[in-house]
Amino acid sequence: MNMSARQIVFFFACITIAASSLLAQVQLSRKAPEFIVTKPSGEQIFLSSFKGNVVVMEFMFIGSPKCIRLAQMLDALQRDLGSRGYQSVAIAFGPHVDQALVGHVADHMALTYPLGFTTASSDVDAFLGREGSEKLEIPQMVVIDRKGVIRATTGDGADTRMEDEAALRALVNSLLDETASSSAAKPKNQR
Repeated sequence: MNMSARQIVFFFACITIAASSLLAQVQLSRKAPEFIVTKPSGEQIFLSSFKGNVVVMEFMFIGSPKCIRLAQMLDALQRDLGSRGYQSVAIAFGPHVDQALVGHVADHMALTYPLGFTTASSDVDAFLGREGSEKLEIPQMVVIDRKGVIRATTGDGADTRMEDEAALRALVNSLLDETASSSAAKPKNQR
């Protein structure tokens, strides 16, 4: 089989694209590190306490209209999918975030899920696996499956389709169905 130089270049380009896509997926699919969400009441919630649920975390700035819109979207998802094992969580952060401000925003928005805060951007950077010198795009959203594995992220050039409610809802539903179908296939004594 004789291949022209053009076909060889095309073949290697396809292999390179496929390999980089696979590498990105391998890097993305990692166990979610522990994160402590501090609610305005002072109560602390560990991310690991949501294991067994599909979790969408939003790292947000309170003053960003885009972040507020996404918080409202996560609230709709929580109301619609919470009974199926879905959990929204939002973490407000930044230099001007405090307990009173976050409490006011949570009350004003009447959120049905935890809105916590952190004043340490380094905690957010550590969770997201970022270097502190990188420009942080807001909001950052992280989707975690029932096993505690990060399956998708937004921000910093990642897939922004998750900022669309229909696309995020489809992703969450697929993760909820994925787990339900795998547990349905198990014999009763292994459930």
